[in-house]
Order: sequence, then C-alpha cells, then structure tokens
Amino acid sequence: MLDLTKLGTEQRNPRTMELDAFTPFQVAEAMNAEDAHAVEAVHAVLPQVATAIEWAGDSLNAGGRIIYVGAGTSGRLGVLDAVECPPTFGVSYETVVGIIAGGEGAFVKAAEGAEDHEEAGAADLAAKGLTPHDLVVGLAASGRTPYVVGALRKAREAGCRTVAIACNPGSRIGAEADLAIEPATGPEVLTGSTRLKAGTAQKLVLNMISTGAMARAGKVYENLMVDVRQSNEKLRVRAQNIIMEACGCTRDEARASLGAAGGHVKAAITMRLLGCSAEEAAEALDGAHGHVRVAVERRRTA
Repeated sequence: MLDLTKLGTEQRNPRTMELDAFTPFQVAEAMNAEDAHAVEAVHAVLPQVATAIEWAGDSLNAGGRIIYVGAGTSGRLGVLDAVECPPTFGVSYETVVGIIAGGEGAFVKAAEGAEDHEEAGAADLAAKGLTPHDLVVGLAASGRTPYVVGALRKAREAGCRTVAIACNPGSRIGAEADLAIEPATGPEVLTGSTRLKAGTAQKLVLNMISTGAMARAGKVYENLMVDVRQSNEKLRVRAQNIIMEACGCTRDEARASLGAAGGHVKAAITMRLLGCSAEEAAEALDGAHGHVRVAVERRRTA
C-alpha cells in the first residue's frame, strides 16, 4: 500500500490541531501565517529557480517551448501560468504549454485517478511533438505523482532539459529531472490539502520562471510588458501607458507612434527613443533579437 506518512506535506500541523473550533479570524490568521512559510521555503531554493529561469529563457531563444506537466492542483497551476503568457507577453499559445492529467476537462472537473499512470503522462507529452529545444517542467506537490514521472522520463528520452517542482525534498520527480526545485513547505493548515501552502509555493515558482524567461527573451523593457497583446480596451490603454512611461511622451504621441508602428508597442518605443522610422526600429530590434534596451544602446553607440 502507498505510504504517504513520510511526506512533509501529509503531516498534521501542530499549529492548527483545533481548526474545526477556530473563529473565522483565527482561520484567516493561521492560513496567512502558513503562507508566509511558503514564501520562506521558496526563498531557500532561489538558486535552483534561477537555473530554471536561465534554461527557460534558453529554450525560448532557441525557438523551443516551456511545457508544464502536472495533475490536480499542480496541473491546474501549470495550465494557468501557460494561458496567461500570450496576453501578457504577446507569444503564441504554443510557446508555453500546460498539460494536465485527464485532459483539458480536468481543469474544471477533478479527474484524480488520471494521475496514477506513468504511461499516460509519457503519451500526453509525446503528443506535443517534443524537440530538444523544449524545457519540460513537471509539477507535483507530493513529488511522487506517476503521471509526472512518466512525462519527465519521456522528456529526457527526447533530449529535453527537465525541471521538477515538488514540495517535499528528495522527491521521486526530482530524481527523474535534471533540476529539482523542492521548497519544503511542510504540513498544511488542513492535513494533506496541498492546494493550500504547497500550491502557493508552486505558483510563486512558476511566476518566477515564466516572467524571468520572457524577460530573457526580450519580452520586457525595464519592467514594462512591451509585447502585450492588445485584445481589449484595457490592454489598448495599457499599451499606450507603457509607451508613455518608457518614452516620457503624451498619450496622443503614444497613440501616433503606436499607429506608425503597426500596433507594436516594442517598435513604437524604439522609434521614439531613437527618433527613427518604423522600418529602422524594426531593423534595430531584429539585430538585437527583440531586446529594446540592446537595440537602443547599439544604435546610440554606433
């Protein structure tokens, strides 16, 4: 029989033994305190997170993808991070991919039994047409999910770099990956409910990996999302605001530059900073692999 008793995430939390008798404020206070432990646990593994950021950026710059694989809450967190990248960074929905055990329907309706099969994880990942340029990130709070183990093995067979994110040090998925990120979040407020503190820690790590990778791939200038996709009114206004912040110009000037650049925020910023045409800005950005800072500095020092 499967023995979970040695996993820190499955232990009883001595600070919440009377959870059923807590007042609403005590529940909120206890959970807030435990979430602080999640932040501390992630801080302890920042060197490993930094390596994952480097690898993810390398994959994107080589034309590869970031692929998250998980089950249950871990799988949903991977899908969530993936689907937020296109509007934020202007990448395609094939650039950051989330795979969840049980298929897309498992995002909104639990399919817990789907996580028990290594072959399913391998097959679902193989269906994505892996290349060695892809980075595969396996997620499992427990660190033992067979679906994720199978996916990581398949990824390594395909020559991909692999990362495991678990909340129990010395995890099984960590042993299957090139890099293990294992914040030790410890016992949950509600015993075994890893959608809580462990989920928070995983989300923190995913935020770092995707944001850091996109910055390395030229999707960020200063701390501005210069490849934002303008798919609604809020994002159209945000695009104008980004140009205004980066260039110190008025809204009317931002709109004019955006129009001249064909709606591309990054090109509009480069045009204004260099005082050049849209064509020259595009050429400068191409030469800098899409990095605004590099494009501007090269032209100014040429």
